[in-house]
Amino acid sequence: MFDLFTSHYNYWMAIILMLIGLYALIAKQNLVKKIIGLNIFQTAIFLFYISFAEVTGGTAPVYLPEGAEALYVNPLPHVLILTAIVVGVSITAVALSLIVRIYEEYGVMDEDELMKVVRER
Repeated sequence: MFDLFTSHYNYWMAIILMLIGLYALIAKQNLVKKIIGLNIFQTAIFLFYISFAEVTGGTAPVYLPEGAEALYVNPLPHVLILTAIVVGVSITAVALSLIVRIYEEYGVMDEDELMKVVRER
């Protein structure tokens, strides 16, 4: 059992990070804390997806002389995750700007208090 954990520790860490992020999204009432939980969850997805690209003994796909054989690491997951990181940063920036605007308009950052204020108007 211990060998299973140590051989796939990156998957276990991704699962733990997913659970932490999901907990923050569900349990926290502060909107900024929810965004932090979303970022933790997103990072876990990145780690999990990049873990699939791992090849033992693999090298980067670079030019090799003819006749030389090498085991390559698939670069596609890395490229997709780089794109996802850019999208994630953009989403975080928009979400934080919306939270600032909500705070300016309603004076609250707590989800329950925000719902009360919106219902009263």
